[in-house]
Amino acid sequence: MTTGPLDVPLLENTDPTLARPIPATLLSARTDVLAAARDLLAIPESALTRPWAWIGGSEDEVRYGAYRAAEALEEAEIEARMLTAAADSTERRSARIIAPATGARWDLHGLLLPLDEGLLDADPGGGEWTIRLVMGHIISGQRAYAWANAWVQAHGPDPEDITRQIRVDETFWDALPDEATTEAAGTVDDLRARLDAITDLSAERLAGIPDEKLVIPTRWAGFPVSLGFRFGRWASHFREHAIQVQKTLAMVGYVPDEPAYLVRNLLSAYGHAEAVVFGRQGVDAAVDRLARGATEARAAIASAKDAAEG
Repeated sequence: MTTGPLDVPLLENTDPTLARPIPATLLSARTDVLAAARDLLAIPESALTRPWAWIGGSEDEVRYGAYRAAEALEEAEIEARMLTAAADSTERRSARIIAPATGARWDLHGLLLPLDEGLLDADPGGGEWTIRLVMGHIISGQRAYAWANAWVQAHGPDPEDITRQIRVDETFWDALPDEATTEAAGTVDDLRARLDAITDLSAERLAGIPDEKLVIPTRWAGFPVSLGFRFGRWASHFREHAIQVQKTLAMVGYVPDEPAYLVRNLLSAYGHAEAVVFGRQGVDAAVDRLARGATEARAAIASAKDAAEG
């Protein structure tokens, strides 16, 4: 992961020897599944009922190509879980708590990928946020979680003395980019890429911290919580604002077509599979199996798209 000066508070407060970079094979899997999603979006809804020849030359609808792709990812998830079973007992709890965040992240991608650029700034009225402002908040929120969690685990009390509650000083946030401008700038793809960058970097730098640090007492929304609780908020924060995105889209009159629904189903299936390996070490075989599933998904939808065009 290439980093710049932006996330210095995260980098300076984490141990680089504990870092867990995103494997190149996993990045390749993402490339395949996103290519599959874009191919699926290129299929007109009216073409979904055209015949599609698949296994053994039998025929089904083009529509089934989208479901077959998701099934390939679900099969990969099942087998990846089996391949990681031996390592489960020794895996850091931080990695386990963080993993659902990537599932929630990919479900959000499923909502965003089909959108026309104009929908980012469509006004829902009533003082509600636009999609752009929602995304700026999601990205800023993830960056803030990562920075603060890193600081707390670096400056928290000794595990033998966890009675002292750790609170981040307000000046710590002076360098945080503005969520309504800097974090919310650009196209749909720009916003998605910015979300990916901070989510991946967050996991890379924090998924390997020792288990005993998760009990450090800190704060969230004015309440006393553990550091482990704050890790668990990553996924919830993505999910709650994915619902806000859906509600906002309804308020501006956006009605998804069937390919858009199918894309969300596909990317959600991929996210569940990626969560099996996200932030983990020593699971190369599971990552390889996930990548094969993504390749199979891409091939299924490419074939269905050819049938739709024919």
